[in-house]
Amino acid sequence: MIMEDKIIKNSDYTQWINSIKSAITQAQIKASIYVNSSLIELYWHLGKEIVQKQSQFKWGSSIIDELSKELHNDFSEIQGFSRRNLYAIRQWYLFYSQQFEKVPQVVAQIPWGHNRMIVSKIKDINEALFYSKSTIQNGWSRNVLNLQIENNLYERSGKALTNFAKTLPKPHSDLAQETLKDPYNFDFLEIGKDAQEREIEKELTKRITNFLLELGKGFAFIGRQVKIEISNTDYFIDLLFYHLDLRCYVVIELKAGKFKPEYAGKLNFYLSAVDSQKKEKSDNPSIGLILCKEKDKIEAEYSLRDINKPIGISNYILTNSISENIQTKLPTIEELESELSKYINE
Repeated sequence: MIMEDKIIKNSDYTQWINSIKSAITQAQIKASIYVNSSLIELYWHLGKEIVQKQSQFKWGSSIIDELSKELHNDFSEIQGFSRRNLYAIRQWYLFYSQQFEKVPQVVAQIPWGHNRMIVSKIKDINEALFYSKSTIQNGWSRNVLNLQIENNLYERSGKALTNFAKTLPKPHSDLAQETLKDPYNFDFLEIGKDAQEREIEKELTKRITNFLLELGKGFAFIGRQVKIEISNTDYFIDLLFYHLDLRCYVVIELKAGKFKPEYAGKLNFYLSAVDSQKKEKSDNPSIGLILCKEKDKIEAEYSLRDINKPIGISNYILTNSISENIQTKLPTIEELESELSKYINE
């Protein structure tokens, strides 16, 4: 017993047990993904068969009703053969088969419930693939996916006005461009349209999870009103982030009104300070983002023309309405597994 107690209390034993648990968890996730891919491929085959037989024999929609009854009789333990789901499978197959002979790889990696939602709401294949890929990259639950579609993420991604092509090397400039969007949607804030900068800034940091979700994958919050000292004078950065994929600091200046050219000069100054005082040798050049209520495109382009630091300019949307679909926290692995198991047999 004494020997067993020593083993249980031994740190090497604890690490060993944790490594085994981690391996089991990873195996469960891989198995779930494999099962999901197999299910999606089965649904592709089913959709293809339904479409081909309807065309070949001129069968109407009643064949789907009959097929549902037959499959339910022989596979009663499987819940994915309802009349409603078979219609959804047919619609899903027709949508992607316009461009693909086989189920797209990115589509096969997301749960069926996500697939149904995308096809029911999206009419363009490229847009559908964007949301499928984003679901995988960000680990979105179905609720978060729905929110991103409703907020037109596809239309906003990569649309910020920037000077990245001139100030950053490729492919880093392309990745940085795709990271920013225009406009940003701050409808989750419980403040009015006429809120001032500090009030907006305060509420964004109070609801940092929602803010990070709107900013997108990779943003890590460093702080609000971050002090930098230059020549015995204190300056304060509105919002400071670090982007894990871009490997750089992101300085955000928040403005309650219309964009003014002097904002770009001030942010250029802040970026020089951050690069000098905070940036490590392994980091990429810091990026700046000016968020304002409105901007004149030509005026903004002129403001960035001779700026030597990478800066983007975007609008933000702020209303009194609050979306009921806002997720209060980012999805965990447990939530993803729950979503997958919930819709795997749908």
